[in-house]
Amino acid sequence: MARSKDRPVVVGVGTTTYGRLPDHDATSLGIWALREALDDCGLEPDDIEAVITHRVTDYQKLIQVMGMRPNLVTAAPPHGRLSGVAVQIGASLVLSGAARTVALVYGNDGRSHGATYGGAEDQYGTNANQLWFPFGMSSPGAVHAMMFERHRHLYGTTTEQLAEISVAFRNHAALNPGAVMRTPITVEDHETSRHICAPLRLLDYCLVNDGGVAMILSASDMAADLKQMPVYMRGFSTGSRLHQSEFAEDFGRACMAGVAKRTYEMADVTREDIDTLQIYDNFTPSVLFNLEGYGFCPPGESGAWVQEGHLRLDGRYPANTSGGHLSESYMQGWALNVEAVRQLRGGCGARQVHGAELAQYISGGPISTSVIYGRQMN
Repeated sequence: MARSKDRPVVVGVGTTTYGRLPDHDATSLGIWALREALDDCGLEPDDIEAVITHRVTDYQKLIQVMGMRPNLVTAAPPHGRLSGVAVQIGASLVLSGAARTVALVYGNDGRSHGATYGGAEDQYGTNANQLWFPFGMSSPGAVHAMMFERHRHLYGTTTEQLAEISVAFRNHAALNPGAVMRTPITVEDHETSRHICAPLRLLDYCLVNDGGVAMILSASDMAADLKQMPVYMRGFSTGSRLHQSEFAEDFGRACMAGVAKRTYEMADVTREDIDTLQIYDNFTPSVLFNLEGYGFCPPGESGAWVQEGHLRLDGRYPANTSGGHLSESYMQGWALNVEAVRQLRGGCGARQVHGAELAQYISGGPISTSVIYGRQMN
């Protein structure tokens, strides 16, 4: 068991601009973000003992360009569900004493390269072309549309309730100078936007963009010598429901409930203690499934719950305060984790959640993950 002084903390974060960045590839975007994160905390490339990359196309080039000499290097597969896993692997390295400094680096050039996350050429899931494509499930959007239809059939959930998610997150993005989509929208705008895969519309989908994100983790006893206030990784956990395929009968609730229980126990807090949520919002229905799975509202009641305004900046659980995947940029969970850190540092300007002490990242896909960040060590 690691000593308390070895608790993992986030000491540096860095992001690129987001949008269409044709002069960069995924690796150079990761390098850009990593330089920002190192400058943020005051560490040098040679100080990093472990590197974990996600979607970066050439980890060797990244390390060579940066002049790093890590003892451990690994790369995660490109699926967004692996972002939370990578964060937790990094934290576990620190917690175990295997590495005192870890760089987590993400780069994505999907917009410039025309990524669609669907279609016959996109193997977004194991054997998708054999198991799902023959039945029309040729994209993640189609899967989520089908899952929402079932939720609507069982519980009466409405597209106007999905609209509340899009509108709330766009309002947050309007306060974020780095967000790609900052023009406020209305429920009517959502309801009249074109269908992509009915009943899901354009404003139910995330934004595929180019961009990079990096986080630097360290042992907590190092933080006093660095530039930023440390943000403690209070609790984290992962669970999988891969055996259920994408269409879990319970919308993944049992898996998420297990992750939630372990995360709260490790952090020694309850969900009532959480001040801000960062929810993996690749599609608006994902937000509903996450809220139910992690216990923020009862099963089947997430639509009405979000319509009460709980996710807005002035609500009980201000969520995706940067705009999230729907309006800031789709960085596959990474920018959401960075937003959690920035909220706890207290430097988010007009979108700041006042008095935020605890921030929780939640993701409820076939691999479900959660991280609770805190201003204080538990």
